[in-house]
Amino acid sequence: MERQEAEAILTLSLMAAFADGTMAEGERQRIKEIMNNLGLETSPILLQRVVMKQVTLEETARLLASPESRSLAYEMAVYVCEADGTTSGEEQHFLDKLRSSLDIAGPAAASVQRGSAAVVATPAAVEQTPLAVEPKDSELDPMILKYAILTGALELLPQSLATMAIIPLQIRMVYRVGVTHGVSLDKGHIKEFLATVGVGMTAQMVEGMARRVLGQLGRAVGGGLFGMATNAVAGSALTFGTTYALGQVAKTYYAGGRTLTMDQLKALFQRLLDEGKTLFTRHQGEVQTRAQTLNLAEVLPLLKQ
Repeated sequence: MERQEAEAILTLSLMAAFADGTMAEGERQRIKEIMNNLGLETSPILLQRVVMKQVTLEETARLLASPESRSLAYEMAVYVCEADGTTSGEEQHFLDKLRSSLDIAGPAAASVQRGSAAVVATPAAVEQTPLAVEPKDSELDPMILKYAILTGALELLPQSLATMAIIPLQIRMVYRVGVTHGVSLDKGHIKEFLATVGVGMTAQMVEGMARRVLGQLGRAVGGGLFGMATNAVAGSALTFGTTYALGQVAKTYYAGGRTLTMDQLKALFQRLLDEGKTLFTRHQGEVQTRAQTLNLAEVLPLLKQ
Protein backbone atom coordinates (compact mmCIF):
# COMPACT_ATOMS: atom_id res chain seq x y z
CA MET A 1 0.00 0.00 0.00
CA GLU A 2 1.27 3.46 -0.88
CA ARG A 3 2.05 5.58 2.18
CA GLN A 4 -0.34 8.27 0.90
CA GLU A 5 -3.21 5.77 0.94
CA ALA A 6 -2.25 4.45 4.37
CA GLU A 7 -2.18 7.98 5.78
CA ALA A 8 -5.52 8.74 4.15
CA ILE A 9 -7.10 5.70 5.82
CA LEU A 10 -5.62 6.74 9.18
CA THR A 11 -6.82 10.31 8.68
CA LEU A 12 -10.38 9.12 8.03
CA SER A 13 -10.17 6.88 11.09
CA LEU A 14 -9.12 9.87 13.19
CA MET A 15 -12.02 11.86 11.78
CA ALA A 16 -14.32 9.00 12.81
CA ALA A 17 -12.90 9.10 16.34
CA PHE A 18 -13.65 12.82 16.62
CA ALA A 19 -17.02 12.65 14.84
CA ASP A 20 -18.87 13.18 18.14
CA GLY A 21 -16.44 15.83 19.35
CA THR A 22 -14.09 13.77 21.53
CA MET A 23 -11.87 10.69 21.23
CA ALA A 24 -12.83 8.11 23.86
CA GLU A 25 -10.30 5.64 25.26
CA GLY A 26 -11.76 2.75 23.27
CA GLU A 27 -11.47 4.78 20.08
CA ARG A 28 -7.88 5.69 20.99
CA GLN A 29 -7.01 1.99 21.32
CA ARG A 30 -8.56 1.19 17.96
CA ILE A 31 -6.62 4.01 16.31
CA LYS A 32 -3.42 2.46 17.68
CA GLU A 33 -4.39 -0.92 16.23
CA ILE A 34 -5.08 0.64 12.83
CA MET A 35 -1.72 2.44 12.89
CA ASN A 36 0.03 -0.86 13.64
CA ASN A 37 -1.84 -2.60 10.84
CA LEU A 38 -0.92 0.12 8.36
CA GLY A 39 2.71 0.19 9.44
CA LEU A 40 2.53 3.85 10.49
CA GLU A 41 4.22 5.56 13.41
CA THR A 42 2.52 8.01 15.74
CA SER A 43 1.77 11.09 13.66
CA PRO A 44 1.12 14.30 15.61
CA ILE A 45 0.90 16.14 12.29
CA LEU A 46 -2.02 14.04 11.04
CA LEU A 47 -3.74 14.39 14.40
CA GLN A 48 -3.25 18.15 14.36
CA ARG A 49 -4.66 18.42 10.85
CA VAL A 50 -7.78 16.53 11.88
CA VAL A 51 -8.30 18.43 15.15
CA MET A 52 -7.71 21.81 13.48
CA LYS A 53 -9.96 20.80 10.56
CA GLN A 54 -7.17 21.46 8.08
CA VAL A 55 -8.28 18.49 5.97
CA THR A 56 -11.74 17.57 4.76
CA LEU A 57 -13.42 14.24 4.47
CA GLU A 58 -13.99 14.72 0.73
CA GLU A 59 -10.42 15.58 -0.20
CA THR A 60 -9.02 12.78 1.93
CA ALA A 61 -11.41 10.26 0.35
CA ARG A 62 -10.20 11.29 -3.11
CA LEU A 63 -6.70 10.03 -2.22
CA LEU A 64 -8.05 6.47 -2.21
CA ALA A 65 -8.19 5.34 -5.82
CA SER A 66 -9.03 1.64 -5.66
CA PRO A 67 -12.30 0.03 -4.51
CA GLU A 68 -10.26 -2.11 -2.09
CA SER A 69 -8.64 0.84 -0.34
CA ARG A 70 -11.97 2.70 -0.12
CA SER A 71 -13.66 -0.38 1.33
CA LEU A 72 -10.88 -0.78 3.88
CA ALA A 73 -11.14 2.88 4.87
CA TYR A 74 -14.87 2.56 5.48
CA GLU A 75 -14.41 -0.62 7.55
CA MET A 76 -11.81 1.05 9.73
CA ALA A 77 -14.03 4.09 10.29
CA VAL A 78 -16.91 1.83 11.35
CA TYR A 79 -14.50 -0.10 13.57
CA VAL A 80 -13.58 3.14 15.38
CA CYS A 81 -17.16 4.42 15.69
CA GLU A 82 -18.30 1.09 17.17
CA ALA A 83 -15.56 1.13 19.84
CA ASP A 84 -18.04 1.61 22.69
CA GLY A 85 -20.65 -0.76 21.25
CA THR A 86 -22.94 1.95 19.89
CA THR A 87 -22.90 4.49 17.08
CA SER A 88 -24.09 7.97 18.04
CA GLY A 89 -26.12 10.21 15.77
CA GLU A 90 -23.04 12.32 15.00
CA GLU A 91 -21.00 9.23 14.18
CA GLN A 92 -23.71 7.83 11.92
CA HIS A 93 -23.91 11.16 10.10
CA PHE A 94 -20.15 11.02 9.57
CA LEU A 95 -20.33 7.44 8.29
CA ASP A 96 -23.12 8.37 5.87
CA LYS A 97 -21.03 11.22 4.47
CA LEU A 98 -17.99 8.97 4.27
CA ARG A 99 -19.93 6.24 2.48
CA SER A 100 -21.04 8.75 -0.12
CA SER A 101 -17.55 10.21 -0.59
CA LEU A 102 -16.00 6.74 -0.92
CA ASP A 103 -18.76 5.57 -3.28
CA ILE A 104 -19.61 2.61 -1.04
CA ALA A 105 -22.96 1.06 -1.97
CA GLY A 106 -25.68 1.24 0.68
CA PRO A 107 -26.10 -2.55 1.09
CA ALA A 108 -22.33 -3.01 1.40
CA ALA A 109 -22.13 -0.28 4.06
CA ALA A 110 -25.03 -1.79 6.00
CA SER A 111 -23.34 -5.20 5.89
CA VAL A 112 -20.13 -3.73 7.37
CA GLN A 113 -22.06 -2.10 10.21
CA ARG A 114 -24.05 -5.26 10.98
CA GLY A 115 -20.82 -7.23 11.06
CA SER A 116 -19.17 -4.69 13.31
CA ALA A 117 -22.10 -4.79 15.73
CA ALA A 118 -21.87 -8.59 15.85
CA VAL A 119 -18.14 -8.47 16.56
CA VAL A 120 -18.58 -5.93 19.36
CA ALA A 121 -21.30 -8.07 20.96
CA THR A 122 -19.39 -11.35 20.60
CA PRO A 123 -17.06 -11.16 23.67
CA ALA A 124 -19.98 -10.43 26.00
CA ALA A 125 -21.91 -13.34 24.52
CA VAL A 126 -19.07 -15.70 25.45
CA GLU A 127 -19.77 -15.03 29.11
CA GLN A 128 -23.56 -14.63 28.93
CA THR A 129 -24.58 -17.56 26.74
CA PRO A 130 -24.96 -20.80 28.72
CA LEU A 131 -24.61 -24.18 27.05
CA ALA A 132 -27.98 -25.73 26.24
CA VAL A 133 -26.38 -29.19 26.32
CA GLU A 134 -22.89 -30.08 27.53
CA PRO A 135 -20.99 -31.78 24.70
CA LYS A 136 -20.02 -35.39 25.32
CA ASP A 137 -16.37 -36.39 25.27
CA SER A 138 -16.95 -38.34 22.05
CA GLU A 139 -18.30 -35.16 20.44
CA LEU A 140 -15.28 -32.99 21.20
CA ASP A 141 -13.15 -33.87 18.16
CA PRO A 142 -15.96 -33.06 15.67
CA MET A 143 -16.72 -29.88 17.62
CA ILE A 144 -13.08 -28.74 17.57
CA LEU A 145 -12.88 -29.40 13.83
CA LYS A 146 -16.08 -27.39 13.33
CA TYR A 147 -14.57 -24.40 15.15
CA ALA A 148 -11.33 -24.74 13.17
CA ILE A 149 -13.27 -24.68 9.89
CA LEU A 150 -15.35 -21.70 11.04
CA THR A 151 -12.39 -19.60 12.18
CA GLY A 152 -10.44 -20.55 9.06
CA ALA A 153 -13.41 -19.36 7.00
CA LEU A 154 -13.51 -16.04 8.86
CA GLU A 155 -9.93 -15.43 7.69
CA LEU A 156 -11.18 -15.61 4.10
CA LEU A 157 -13.92 -13.01 4.46
CA PRO A 158 -13.13 -9.66 2.83
CA GLN A 159 -14.03 -7.66 5.94
CA SER A 160 -11.05 -6.81 8.12
CA LEU A 161 -13.39 -6.89 11.10
CA ALA A 162 -13.81 -10.64 10.66
CA THR A 163 -10.52 -11.14 12.49
CA MET A 164 -12.08 -9.70 15.65
CA ALA A 165 -14.57 -12.58 15.85
CA ILE A 166 -11.95 -15.34 15.81
CA ILE A 167 -10.60 -15.00 19.36
CA PRO A 168 -14.04 -14.99 21.08
CA LEU A 169 -14.94 -18.13 19.14
CA GLN A 170 -11.71 -19.80 20.29
CA ILE A 171 -12.54 -18.78 23.87
CA ARG A 172 -16.03 -20.28 23.51
CA MET A 173 -14.54 -23.54 22.19
CA VAL A 174 -12.12 -23.87 25.13
CA TYR A 175 -14.98 -23.11 27.51
CA ARG A 176 -17.03 -25.95 26.04
CA VAL A 177 -14.11 -28.37 26.29
CA GLY A 178 -13.67 -27.45 29.96
CA VAL A 179 -17.36 -27.92 30.74
CA THR A 180 -17.27 -31.40 29.21
CA HIS A 181 -14.59 -32.35 31.75
CA GLY A 182 -16.37 -30.76 34.69
CA VAL A 183 -14.39 -27.54 34.75
CA SER A 184 -16.38 -24.29 34.63
CA LEU A 185 -14.06 -21.66 33.20
CA ASP A 186 -14.40 -17.91 33.20
CA LYS A 187 -13.08 -15.66 30.47
CA GLY A 188 -10.03 -14.61 32.49
CA HIS A 189 -8.93 -18.20 33.04
CA ILE A 190 -9.28 -19.00 29.34
CA LYS A 191 -7.21 -15.96 28.38
CA GLU A 192 -4.49 -17.18 30.75
CA PHE A 193 -4.68 -20.64 29.17
CA LEU A 194 -4.25 -19.17 25.67
CA ALA A 195 -1.31 -17.07 26.86
CA THR A 196 0.29 -20.10 28.54
CA VAL A 197 0.31 -22.19 25.36
CA GLY A 198 1.72 -19.25 23.43
CA VAL A 199 -1.27 -17.67 21.72
CA GLY A 200 -1.01 -13.89 22.06
CA MET A 201 -4.55 -12.59 21.70
CA THR A 202 -3.64 -9.06 20.66
CA ALA A 203 -0.90 -10.26 18.35
CA GLN A 204 -3.24 -12.78 16.71
CA MET A 205 -5.78 -10.06 15.99
CA VAL A 206 -3.25 -7.52 14.73
CA GLU A 207 -1.50 -10.06 12.52
CA GLY A 208 -4.81 -11.16 11.04
CA MET A 209 -5.85 -7.61 10.22
CA ALA A 210 -2.39 -6.87 8.84
CA ARG A 211 -2.69 -9.80 6.43
CA ARG A 212 -5.86 -8.21 5.09
CA VAL A 213 -4.32 -4.76 4.80
CA LEU A 214 -1.38 -6.18 2.86
CA GLY A 215 -3.49 -8.52 0.80
CA GLN A 216 -6.58 -6.55 -0.16
CA LEU A 217 -4.90 -4.28 -2.66
CA GLY A 218 -3.06 -7.19 -4.26
CA ARG A 219 -6.13 -9.38 -4.67
CA ALA A 220 -7.07 -9.72 -8.31
CA VAL A 221 -10.45 -8.17 -9.02
CA GLY A 222 -11.31 -10.89 -11.53
CA GLY A 223 -10.53 -13.67 -9.09
CA GLY A 224 -12.51 -12.08 -6.29
CA LEU A 225 -12.33 -13.42 -2.76
CA PHE A 226 -12.06 -17.01 -3.86
CA GLY A 227 -9.12 -16.46 -6.15
CA MET A 228 -7.54 -17.55 -2.82
CA ALA A 229 -4.49 -15.26 -2.73
CA THR A 230 -1.43 -16.88 -1.19
CA ASN A 231 -1.51 -14.77 1.96
CA ALA A 232 -5.22 -15.53 2.45
CA VAL A 233 -4.58 -19.27 2.28
CA ALA A 234 -1.64 -18.95 4.68
CA GLY A 235 -3.70 -16.91 7.13
CA SER A 236 -6.61 -19.34 6.95
CA ALA A 237 -4.30 -22.33 7.47
CA LEU A 238 -2.65 -20.68 10.49
CA THR A 239 -5.97 -19.79 12.10
CA PHE A 240 -7.42 -23.24 11.37
CA GLY A 241 -4.29 -24.84 12.87
CA THR A 242 -4.28 -22.56 15.92
CA THR A 243 -7.94 -23.27 16.70
CA TYR A 244 -7.46 -27.00 16.20
CA ALA A 245 -4.38 -27.03 18.45
CA LEU A 246 -6.10 -24.99 21.18
CA GLY A 247 -9.04 -27.37 21.23
CA GLN A 248 -6.90 -30.50 21.35
CA VAL A 249 -4.55 -29.11 24.02
CA ALA A 250 -7.54 -28.05 26.13
CA LYS A 251 -9.02 -31.53 25.78
CA THR A 252 -5.79 -33.17 26.95
CA TYR A 253 -5.22 -30.65 29.74
CA TYR A 254 -8.68 -30.75 31.30
CA ALA A 255 -9.17 -34.49 30.82
CA GLY A 256 -5.88 -35.06 32.67
CA GLY A 257 -6.84 -32.94 35.65
CA ARG A 258 -4.73 -29.93 34.64
CA THR A 259 -1.44 -31.58 35.64
CA LEU A 260 0.64 -30.57 32.61
CA THR A 261 3.38 -28.00 33.24
CA MET A 262 3.68 -24.77 31.30
CA ASP A 263 6.55 -26.17 29.22
CA GLN A 264 4.58 -29.34 28.48
CA LEU A 265 1.58 -27.29 27.38
CA LYS A 266 3.69 -25.16 25.05
CA ALA A 267 5.40 -28.17 23.51
CA LEU A 268 2.09 -29.95 23.02
CA PHE A 269 0.56 -26.86 21.43
CA GLN A 270 3.42 -26.47 18.95
CA ARG A 271 3.18 -30.12 17.91
CA LEU A 272 -0.58 -29.91 17.47
CA LEU A 273 -0.30 -26.59 15.63
CA ASP A 274 1.88 -28.28 13.00
CA GLU A 275 -0.61 -31.15 12.88
CA GLY A 276 -3.47 -28.69 12.47
CA LYS A 277 -1.81 -26.81 9.62
CA THR A 278 -1.25 -30.14 7.83
CA LEU A 279 -4.86 -31.12 8.50
CA PHE A 280 -5.98 -27.87 6.85
CA THR A 281 -5.02 -29.23 3.43
CA ARG A 282 -7.61 -32.00 3.86
CA HIS A 283 -10.33 -29.55 4.88
CA GLN A 284 -9.47 -26.52 2.73
CA GLY A 285 -12.48 -27.13 0.49
CA GLU A 286 -14.81 -27.17 3.51
CA VAL A 287 -13.25 -23.96 4.82
CA GLN A 288 -13.70 -22.27 1.45
CA THR A 289 -17.32 -23.45 1.16
CA ARG A 290 -18.05 -22.21 4.69
CA ALA A 291 -16.63 -18.80 3.82
CA GLN A 292 -18.90 -18.55 0.79
CA THR A 293 -22.00 -18.85 2.95
CA LEU A 294 -20.80 -16.91 6.01
CA ASN A 295 -21.23 -13.29 6.98
CA LEU A 296 -20.23 -11.53 10.18
CA ALA A 297 -23.81 -11.04 11.33
CA GLU A 298 -24.04 -14.84 11.71
CA VAL A 299 -21.20 -15.06 14.20
CA LEU A 300 -23.17 -14.16 17.34
CA PRO A 301 -25.76 -16.97 16.98
CA LEU A 302 -22.92 -19.42 16.31
CA LEU A 303 -21.64 -18.81 19.85
CA LYS A 304 -24.74 -20.52 21.19
CA GLN A 305 -23.92 -23.80 19.46
